[in-house]
Amino acid sequence: MAGLLLAAGAGSRLGRPKALVEVGGERLVDRGVRTLREGGCEQVLVVLGAADTDVTDACAVINPDWATGLGSSVRAGIDAVPDEFDAVIVALADQPLVTPQAVQRLLEAHRQGARAAVATYHGNQRNPVLLGREHWSAVHAMAHDDVGARPFLRAYSHLVTPVECDDVASPEDIDTAEDLARLAGLLGSPSA
Repeated sequence: MAGLLLAAGAGSRLGRPKALVEVGGERLVDRGVRTLREGGCEQVLVVLGAADTDVTDACAVINPDWATGLGSSVRAGIDAVPDEFDAVIVALADQPLVTPQAVQRLLEAHRQGARAAVATYHGNQRNPVLLGREHWSAVHAMAHDDVGARPFLRAYSHLVTPVECDDVASPEDIDTAEDLARLAGLLGSPSA
């Protein structure tokens, strides 16, 4: 299983690229890579754009079109997944409360036959998302502007396995300084 961490945005509302933001002494990009690795992904790719930075224990994928939105990062990431992987788990760098346990649950759904799965929280589809290779072209075609896999998940809902994760993770994201302070507080750590 490959992991794909989307971390290309400029963080315009936050005032700096989210990938470089530190929570508890760890950059969000590093936390996301660690979450995917500890969750069971054999290889992790990180899509970068606004912040071209070094990543540890992952392969960097530079998205030259990052400013057009999340969709271009989804496409760049899918295009970069090595041929030996037949599925990928897609996660977002700005969701530090997503845990390795949520990733593990998606992997378990895959082991039980799911070829598309999504983490749900109180019944709502969020992230991370598991996509089998046979779905990548459809996701690629539907990802545009600031929209990633959501159109695929809706159009092909009959193929998507929901995986309840609200007891082990949260999809809350960091968009503003207030979000950062609140989530850093939930993690019991300072932010920078």
